[in-house]
Amino acid sequence: MDRVNVTIIGAGVIGLAIAAELSGEFDDILVIERNDDFGREISSRNSEVIHSGIYYPTGSLKGTLCVEGADLLYRYCRQHSIAHRRIGKLIVATDESEISPLEELYRRGRDNGVSDLTILDADEVARMEANVNAVRALFSPNTGIIDSHGLMKRLWTVAQGQGVTFSFNEEVVSIQRQTDGYVVSIRSEGYRFLSGVVINAAGLCSDQIADMVGIAVDPAEYRLHYCKGSYFSYARRSPVERLIYPVPEKNLKGLGVHATLDMAGRLRFGPDTEYVDDIDYTVDASKKDRFYEGACKIIRGIDKDALVADMAGVRPKIKGEGVKDFLIHHETNRGLEGFINLVGIESPGLTACLAIASRVRKFLDDISIAKKV
Repeated sequence: MDRVNVTIIGAGVIGLAIAAELSGEFDDILVIERNDDFGREISSRNSEVIHSGIYYPTGSLKGTLCVEGADLLYRYCRQHSIAHRRIGKLIVATDESEISPLEELYRRGRDNGVSDLTILDADEVARMEANVNAVRALFSPNTGIIDSHGLMKRLWTVAQGQGVTFSFNEEVVSIQRQTDGYVVSIRSEGYRFLSGVVINAAGLCSDQIADMVGIAVDPAEYRLHYCKGSYFSYARRSPVERLIYPVPEKNLKGLGVHATLDMAGRLRFGPDTEYVDDIDYTVDASKKDRFYEGACKIIRGIDKDALVADMAGVRPKIKGEGVKDFLIHHETNRGLEGFINLVGIESPGLTACLAIASRVRKFLDDISIAKKV
């Protein structure tokens, strides 16, 4: 039976970042991806925002890795000429009832290590963004945007250049624990191979991969619930120059329909929050009225006729009440040495990708079966 040192399941931005991180230190790495190229799912269907770390509970992986990851990502973009812009973000309170939760976001962000936040009054907001509707706003200058495909292409190039093998259009169908690793079976011709280490970065299918290795995903609280988010683009010149967000929904169910800009300056509104049973990327054009109302709440003078159904993405949210953190576990406590799970990696996964990869590399330092270069 063929053998590899490390298998990474999934070639989204998380799998690519891990592959690039490990490729300079470990031999014989294989990345398996069910789509025909990298980054076809979560990683290419998002707002492309580099978050600063405001929203997430202090001490959580989301908060810690977002703050750490933003610094790493900006540095990586500068070093490798990846298109990005640190344009800043305003989280706006549109009436007096939203001021208290806005101030709580300020305190949480500061507790998370985001030191450059400021609270602006209505006049200060107007001088910064004349078309924004706000009685007060939280300004995050370190928030930015990135060409996510450019980032993924660079990570792929680095990993491939250092010997990582990518196998596209392949799907893992079973994983069996052995004394010296894991037998991984893929759909193509029933091929099986032995892998010393398996890293589950399968995104929307990460709970299914965890189930394959024998983890009871419901008791473990690994079960995913698909959360679809649609976007509408704005077919006119953007009336804002920064990212404009409302005060987020309770328990971070969503960040509300917000305004984002891409690297070409195109304005989009979204995503909304819709829990679904199946992965579906169609956009319901009948949502236009709802998006228009959300857009008008935060930005004045929006032309309804210029709103155009754009795209949708699906987020792998972990089932359950309240804010759920990233699950990044080396499953030694379950008797699965060498099996590393990354489950529920939604936003701010893009921002945190390099920090997540660094954390995974540290797991491998403790796995004796992983062969270093």
